[in-house]
Amino acid sequence: MIDDGQALTRTAPTALARVDALHTGLTQIVLEGGDLAGIAAEVGRALDVGVVFTSSDGRERASALPDDMRAALAERDLVDPTGRLRVERMDPRGASVGDGEARALRVAAGGADLARLVCLRRDDRLSPDDVHALERAAAVAALLITREEAVTAVENKYQGDFLRDLLLRRATDPAYVAEHATTFGWRLERPVVVVVAELDPDPEGTGSSTQWRHWQERFSSAWRQVSRSLGEGIPSVDFSSEVVTLLPVAEDDAPPAGHDVVRRAVTAVAGDRGGGRRSFSVGVSRLASGIEDLPEAYAHARRAVEVGRRVDGPGSTTWFDQLGLHRLVALVPDVEEVRRFVADVLGPLEEPTEEAADLRESLQLLLDTNFNVAEAARLQFFHYNTMRYRVAKLERLLGPLSTDPHVRLDVAVALQVRKLRE
Repeated sequence: MIDDGQALTRTAPTALARVDALHTGLTQIVLEGGDLAGIAAEVGRALDVGVVFTSSDGRERASALPDDMRAALAERDLVDPTGRLRVERMDPRGASVGDGEARALRVAAGGADLARLVCLRRDDRLSPDDVHALERAAAVAALLITREEAVTAVENKYQGDFLRDLLLRRATDPAYVAEHATTFGWRLERPVVVVVAELDPDPEGTGSSTQWRHWQERFSSAWRQVSRSLGEGIPSVDFSSEVVTLLPVAEDDAPPAGHDVVRRAVTAVAGDRGGGRRSFSVGVSRLASGIEDLPEAYAHARRAVEVGRRVDGPGSTTWFDQLGLHRLVALVPDVEEVRRFVADVLGPLEEPTEEAADLRESLQLLLDTNFNVAEAARLQFFHYNTMRYRVAKLERLLGPLSTDPHVRLDVAVALQVRKLRE
């Protein structure tokens, strides 16, 4: 009869041999030019598990995961509506999924967080030997990802230099443009909107320059991956501080141009904000019907993201055609002159006091209701006579607002400029 000690003695070499065989097989895949999908398939076969490689925030990169296992993860609320795996919810010791478990292991190299290896076994828990094998697989995957990222970095720089030259009118030779577009697999001849996406400033100011670079790389990778899912030949390039994407739209698309495709892209990149994803703002250009329209469209998109963030705050998506007055104000180069205009028009209402702020709020409501005193009083929960008193006070300070359209226009513009400046 074999006791437990003898069984363990015999089992340990077997488990170790299996781990070594898996490691050898994975190394061979890398040496033969294989990819993450090949590694996922080999790990899944060897350990009888479902495997997904994701970005560090859970965006799928490659997988060997049957549909029933994917459904099991979704039932356990481990997949968000955009398909992102909620790796932050998978405990390092494993998250229960039916009778089995899902586990997310960190894939890292040189202290850099490269990816996650998500493993699912539906009918049993992962053994320590399984975890050891997965750790070895993660190490091999780190080598492959490091190699891929080195190649991608060179390709992205080359693509970025070309697209930047095109958007800044430095590349004008049609043959040169066509050759490079073909090389990259881009389709530039169709109508597009230029989308500029920027990470919002860190409100806590805790991110180092290295951390910001990591966030930017992950952000750029997300836009590239989402762009590939939206169609073929869509350029999406990292310009260091912004990601520029050319999303195709139909010329007869209802305004604003590209609304649906932009919303799908933004929603997919943002996900549910889990996994350490950063808030970002987006600017969208007018429709660019051809390559010659791209430089102006790029300028529009940059203006839209800048003004949109000022007006609506972080996380905004702004179409250039919807900027209205803010578009003109943002183009005024003399900031001091703009400040003087606001001070001259608003006078005492420009002061940083609680009373001035309260009067500005009443004034804006009056303008929004076309000086309907009763409606403005209702919206501000004031008695009608209280609002009438405020109207009289505002007219003493600013002029005949209720009767002179020119005064009213100046005041309305000054309030919007002040909002934009803030």
